[in-house]
Amino acid sequence: MLTKGDDFPLHQTPEPVAYAGTDRNFYDRYFFNGYAPDGSGFFAVALGIYPHLNVADAHFSCIRNGKQYNLHASRELGMERLDLSVGPISIEVIEPLKVLRVRVNGEGLSADLTFTGRAFPIEEPRFTYRIGPRTFMDYTRLTQNGHYEGWIEVDGNRRELASGTVGTRDRSWGVRPVGLPDAQPHGHGVVSSFFWQWTPVNLPERSLFFHINADRHGAPWNTRAVIAPDGAGQDGFYETPAASMQSPMQPGTRWPAGGELSIQRPEGPLTLTFEPLVRFQMRGLGYTSPKWGHGFYHGTLVVEREDLVLANLDPMAPTLENLHVQIISRVITSDGEIGIGGFEQLVIGPYVPWGLKGYDDPG
Repeated sequence: MLTKGDDFPLHQTPEPVAYAGTDRNFYDRYFFNGYAPDGSGFFAVALGIYPHLNVADAHFSCIRNGKQYNLHASRELGMERLDLSVGPISIEVIEPLKVLRVRVNGEGLSADLTFTGRAFPIEEPRFTYRIGPRTFMDYTRLTQNGHYEGWIEVDGNRRELASGTVGTRDRSWGVRPVGLPDAQPHGHGVVSSFFWQWTPVNLPERSLFFHINADRHGAPWNTRAVIAPDGAGQDGFYETPAASMQSPMQPGTRWPAGGELSIQRPEGPLTLTFEPLVRFQMRGLGYTSPKWGHGFYHGTLVVEREDLVLANLDPMAPTLENLHVQIISRVITSDGEIGIGGFEQLVIGPYVPWGLKGYDDPG
């Protein structure tokens, strides 16, 4: 059961705030992304708190003219979990579970962005996954689509957000690998892998959410599809695990080249076709980043800007830092709707259905 308190980083376990506990890898995290109806003007924000590592970090990214601008910040947490600012990046919860504001001002990158939810956030099934005997993930997440207002400035060039800018935000809390990796091996014969797809879609009058985590043989261990009409309350969703995604990879990469999602409904299947528009590298928010990974300790306060020319990145870099992407896509449904959404994908290690046998073999 979600409550207003679940929009604040107070959690002690992967359960909602009513429960408490401790774990070295416990985290509490915000994520936002947004884009114009044609996929332009992409931006993303993340802020994470790691109570037992005494670290808070935040990231801001935006894309203009084929270049991805990233701002990274990290500080010592100092035990205060309600200070939602890390150097030049801050988040304000204006109305829990509905309205939040992001501000950025540092290293030539500035923004003032206000998110308003289209419907009550969905609570995704609890993610619990082990590699051999070891718990790898155990967390809860809420996800919400919404509208944005505000502006972004890059090196003095300020642009107001385009009319109709939409996107997705989420909040997750629990246990993930954070900070320095565990040097203890998993044990003989344990082959780790990770398969993840996530497609939050903004349609004219409703939102649609699909995700899948699967093992290396393709068996889903966490998946669901949810349809949320605009203005829906906590009991106003249609949800089903009976959904499947067909998604070819771009040659020489582990990035999606589009896809077709089929969701079963009582009135018949709903099909969504994804047509790629813009690629965002999730390393801009710390995911798979060798330097700015989540929870890494950098000092009392460290801020750094990183500019990436997207066309120059090696999709199969040995460090795996470019595997994790969001492909902003035009979405067409079999109900005649045209919308836009993100297609996030991360595939690490073997995945038998796609013929992937190692950690660095492309599709």
